[in-house]
Amino acid sequence: MTLMDRWRLLPFETREGALNMAIDEAIAEAISFNEASPTMRFYGWNPACVTIGCFQSMNDEVDLDACERLGIDAVRRRTGGGAVFHDRRGEVTYSVICPESMFGPDVTASYREVCGWIVDALAILGLEAEFKPINDVSIGGRKVSGSAQTRRSGVFTMHGTVLYKIDRERMFSVLKVGKTKISDKDIANYGDRVVGVSELTDATIDDLLGALVRSFLKGREWFLGDLSQDEQARTEAIALERYASDEWNLSR
Repeated sequence: MTLMDRWRLLPFETREGALNMAIDEAIAEAISFNEASPTMRFYGWNPACVTIGCFQSMNDEVDLDACERLGIDAVRRRTGGGAVFHDRRGEVTYSVICPESMFGPDVTASYREVCGWIVDALAILGLEAEFKPINDVSIGGRKVSGSAQTRRSGVFTMHGTVLYKIDRERMFSVLKVGKTKISDKDIANYGDRVVGVSELTDATIDDLLGALVRSFLKGREWFLGDLSQDEQARTEAIALERYASDEWNLSR
């Protein structure tokens, strides 16, 4: 059995935004050099964090003064998509990192496959969800999960969130929506478009995590592992050089 025949599952951890982004990149580097197995990780954010897509402007999307006042990180991703507020206990975030050949060139098909794992996980909790192209999962027409991906050096990286409990007021305090003042109506309208698992079931966030792990690993050979020493060293270097850097985060 070769290194690429089994998935590595990393233990759940909460980290600051720069480290969460750097871990994905360090793992992708290791896989590109055939030094790490395909990897899945589930994780949280401490402190809370806003991430923006690689093509967005931080100043256009995020109220950085509010972030500083509330102790919330702000980080640019390497993937595309829009600005996302990651609350400390409001979601489970996942990453899937592997050779691109494991998913093939069809971007929509790869989104459909991984989002299908999320649909199956929610079914374990008794919730009927569906894939909404190109990269969302919804329940009753309301978004419960969004994802983004990138493919570099022959490596596929896809990460996303599954919402558990949404603090809409706090979210609106750090995400700009083109208005000088957010009204209760704005928050209510946003509530019509997204939903957290806690609003639909008595399942705990640990129940959600367990269902996701079970679904993502179903039918796969896997082992519980940790980052290698080289991956840990690269994580720290990448976090410092890129994701904790104004040069990167404010580059647009």
